[in-house]
Amino acid sequence: MHRGNLKFLILCVGIFPLLLTVYNIGKCNLTQDEDPDYRREVSSHIVNEFDASVGFQPRVAQSYNHVKGNRPVNYEEIECVINGDYSVEGRKEGNEVYMPFSFIQNYFEVYGSIETSDGYERFSFHHSYQDDFPTGPQPRYSPSGVFMSFDLYSVEDRNRVKCVSGIEGVPISTQWERKGHYYPIQIAQYGLSHYSKHLSQPRSKVKILEDGEQTELSDWLLPDRKSEIRSRMDDNTDNGVVEFKTATNLKNPGITKSANEKILLTLSMDIMFINNGSVTVLLQTGDGNLFRIHYILSDNIIKLEGKDLYYGIGSNMKRKWIHLTRQVMVDFQKGLTLQYSKNRSMKMKSAARIAAICVRGHGIMDNVSLSFHAHKDLFLDAANYFVRHQDSKGGWPVKVTRKLIPEVMELEPGWYSAMGQGQAISLLVRAYVASKNNTYLEAAGKALDIFDIPSSKGGVLAKFLNSFDWYEEYPTTPSSFVLNGFIYSLIGLYDLKQMATSPVSEKAAELYNNGMRTLKAMLPMFDSGTGTFYDLRHITAGLAPNRARWDYHKVHIKQLYLLVQLDSDPLFKDTLQRWKGYMKGNIAPHN
Repeated sequence: MHRGNLKFLILCVGIFPLLLTVYNIGKCNLTQDEDPDYRREVSSHIVNEFDASVGFQPRVAQSYNHVKGNRPVNYEEIECVINGDYSVEGRKEGNEVYMPFSFIQNYFEVYGSIETSDGYERFSFHHSYQDDFPTGPQPRYSPSGVFMSFDLYSVEDRNRVKCVSGIEGVPISTQWERKGHYYPIQIAQYGLSHYSKHLSQPRSKVKILEDGEQTELSDWLLPDRKSEIRSRMDDNTDNGVVEFKTATNLKNPGITKSANEKILLTLSMDIMFINNGSVTVLLQTGDGNLFRIHYILSDNIIKLEGKDLYYGIGSNMKRKWIHLTRQVMVDFQKGLTLQYSKNRSMKMKSAARIAAICVRGHGIMDNVSLSFHAHKDLFLDAANYFVRHQDSKGGWPVKVTRKLIPEVMELEPGWYSAMGQGQAISLLVRAYVASKNNTYLEAAGKALDIFDIPSSKGGVLAKFLNSFDWYEEYPTTPSSFVLNGFIYSLIGLYDLKQMATSPVSEKAAELYNNGMRTLKAMLPMFDSGTGTFYDLRHITAGLAPNRARWDYHKVHIKQLYLLVQLDSDPLFKDTLQRWKGYMKGNIAPHN
């Protein structure tokens, strides 16, 4: 009797899972429009041959159940074969097949991310990563106004900027040369950015640390009894200045004034050293560490030793007035990256404050201040660089090798860039507007000479089909025809023809009109049907096309926004709308 009950119990335990499985299978009905032979079709002879050729071992599909809202959802894993070349793991849910977005992103060059708002997660999909455009009427472009959208640029924060030189007051680029060089395009963009911010941003709050008008100087702390500080009148201007005298040794604390400033982080001052001397900014980081930025009479660009950061401001600057304007946290950040990772240096910079300002040596100072920004000073630094360094041809040569296409399109040091010339002209015109100093306009006029020199002879002028004048950003042989650089050169010519007087304005107008004739003839050649080409190497060098990245495609679009204002030809407006559509996934029709 007991043996019979045991056999019955074992039989029940074995049969129950089988009955449960059959029951569940019966519940998993196919959708009405699904072919019952679907599974046999996806396992057809062709797919099996592919699997065998690549060594793919089929897996048993696994099914999963989950609830989406109040609706149960059944899905299973499915192998997705890509062009018969390889496979990725996907998910089948009814008749829909879902593939990983990481695959979709790389395969189709699209973009997306999970975003949270209103307490819900959503997936935000974008055909490009630069699909935001101006809405509504745009401000009328003017050679005296904001330069395109450069008020949003921060050139000095770019990774390819080594630092802002204390000697020249402009960025030093590491593009194509790790040691650094003065790159005219980068310098012009730095100046145009600060000019545009000067116009668009509110006037900065300023904290005056010393104006030379007060006889009471007790706020300045002397390191010893031999050090001196006093107010007096300047011999040449009759303005009040402050004369200081202390040891030059950097181990000497210097004559110091407390600042304790976390917001106003741009230092400006007028200073003249009678003998060797320096200016030091004492910084305190969030963890209480002290760093010192020394601006010294040296030709060395930048050096970090422990917690002492050195910027040279020139070795031959004794007995000369220096107008020193420094974005202290930019200097700090660039110095930290010489020793620390970018993430750590950013963290150290974010919590830092200016604790004090120190001077050493024997000198005279005036107008010492801290402010939120000093954009006018910085853009004039860039304009003054172009005045000082313009050569006898009227240009600003690039002094490093540029290999646009190695062994095909290469430029030796000393080449000129039409984009560099054009953006320098745009900056010089604006410097003239801001200062009424005709020196800037004269330099802009001299810069036109390079546009007449063929690229084969060291200039920037190329000819397309021996008929159309093109001003080369990279004057290679064969010609590269870079679109955005050409248009920037035209904008510079436009700015000068509008602001200069004859004969400079007539020369600028002639170059501009020839260039616009070329642009109207050649602009359609840069349309790929899904985006734009960066250049025309596929035509001139017989190479694969060089598609413009989305950020460069957006530059093309911004330039078209401007050209629509300057020229009523419908070509520009029609092209603008089509190129904008490409960034939303539109494509040109096929045959």
